[in-house]
Amino acid sequence: MRRRRTRTLVVAALLLVAAAVPAVGAAAATTAPATASTVSTDGGTPSALGPTGPATDPASATGAASAQTAACEFPVTFTDATGTEVTLDERPDRVTTLNPSAAQTMWEIGGKAQVVGLSQFALYLDGADSRTNVSASGFGVSVEKVVGTNPDLVLAPNASSAETIQSLRDAGLTVYHFRESTTVDDVAAKTTRTGRLTGNCEGAAEANAWMTANVETAGEATADAEDVRALYPLGGGYVAGSGTFISAMIEAAGGTNVAAERDLTGYPQINDEVVLELAPDYLVVTDFSSYLVGQEPYASTPAVQNNNTVRVNRNWLNQPAPRSVVMSVRTLTRGFHPDATATVEFETRAEAVAAMGTGTPTATESQPITDTTSPSVVDETPATETSGPGFGVVLAVLAVLASALLARREQ
Repeated sequence: MRRRRTRTLVVAALLLVAAAVPAVGAAAATTAPATASTVSTDGGTPSALGPTGPATDPASATGAASAQTAACEFPVTFTDATGTEVTLDERPDRVTTLNPSAAQTMWEIGGKAQVVGLSQFALYLDGADSRTNVSASGFGVSVEKVVGTNPDLVLAPNASSAETIQSLRDAGLTVYHFRESTTVDDVAAKTTRTGRLTGNCEGAAEANAWMTANVETAGEATADAEDVRALYPLGGGYVAGSGTFISAMIEAAGGTNVAAERDLTGYPQINDEVVLELAPDYLVVTDFSSYLVGQEPYASTPAVQNNNTVRVNRNWLNQPAPRSVVMSVRTLTRGFHPDATATVEFETRAEAVAAMGTGTPTATESQPITDTTSPSVVDETPATETSGPGFGVVLAVLAVLASALLARREQ
């Protein structure tokens, strides 16, 4: 087992997109929701990463596991992004997620069976089509559909409107509204918090250990390599600037986001001249944006002229969650630095868990998380291709405008 080092990587931030897809999912059965109350304590902040090194003493490992279990006892109270103290008297049996990164996290920490509702953008997850799709016909979620899932807990992204959160609470639901995440450490902390709220603490610690091990391996593999200059175009003139989750993945993989050279933050719209002046050596694309390499101004960049494009699954690149970090960093690191990573073996989840000394993984790396052809897989970036089948110019423009408005807010 390779040696793990503790390293803080300051990277990341998020974005949201909305696109229309058919509603799917079975209607949920009814159970009584857990009660919410107000108390005077925040309930504490759990460790973001959990143990990452191997336990040399079996008794210590057993003690750590027992402590982890004890830490997941209920009732529990936390203060969310709205300043509301959210209390769960018991482990929630029914959880509804309002964004795909929250759903992906639940799948990853062993909470899949608890999820009864999710958004259209999470339909790529294995078994998601048997859950209720709570997305509205346009943007956002349907309060009526969320209420209809009769959840014990609703996990809401920061980009959810105050009106939506209040409407759900007025309907008697327990809602935890997440704070903005801007670093990998924040993703880990959000995963830990999700695990604590849903009674999946051990699974959350394992997911974070796996994520951390892969990020550290990428850093070790590229430590002596020169960072490549990369850019992620969204289409419609929009790019991913610094201080975003996408930029974080580029940096963790041994790259630099050229948008930062112009102090471009968030998801700004730039003209063709600026793109050519930035002259990225690498372009990062997804199946939604790969068409851009054949269009100006990107076709005239050094990246395209030298065939230096890296294609990443849009699920991973656009949804801040542990598996997203692992898969994005792996793909980008190999794409940016093929020689440096030729013999590198990234840690499997089983290896990361073995290093923790806690036994069998709660969820495994081979756990199926399927990719579909639906345009429903984006937490952050819009599907901006106007030439693809089934995606008209008007919808493309609306999606880009929606991204420009919503990219400033965390999902």
